[in-house]
Amino acid sequence: MPHLIETRLNDMGIILPRPPKPIGNYLPGVVVGNLLFTSGTLGTRPDENDNDVLPYVGKLGSDLTIEEGYASARLMAINHLAMMKAVLGDLDRVKRIVKMIGYVSCAPGFTEPHLVLNGVSDLFVTLWGPENGKHARAALTQHELGLNAPIEADITVELHA
Repeated sequence: MPHLIETRLNDMGIILPRPPKPIGNYLPGVVVGNLLFTSGTLGTRPDENDNDVLPYVGKLGSDLTIEEGYASARLMAINHLAMMKAVLGDLDRVKRIVKMIGYVSCAPGFTEPHLVLNGVSDLFVTLWGPENGKHARAALTQHELGLNAPIEADITVELHA
């Protein structure tokens, strides 16, 4: 059976990293019925010592531009895909992306977290198409996030029966 989503990722030049290491006592995701709930994660990548590092840190609107926030959100989406694969074994088990709750660390007056979180949404629509990749979403602003991360989100996906 072909791995369609991973083929699309490869065609885009995206190689899934290992899932981010948990920074607390939790799982990368939990399946309940035909839904997968992923834990919140950040836009990290492994360094040469296999430590998760944040290439982007700080607040949108003071430390980071919308474009940098978008790039961090895209890295976070790739981490979610790695977490999904670790839990499910195969990304083709995902039928559709249901919902994302995203948090954006913002300086006072920053009012465009929705543009930043498009870094996640755009990738999912590219992978699963507008029918199954487009999802419900909340884009919430925060005054701080753990590790000085600019973005965090959790994702709910529907699985094929």
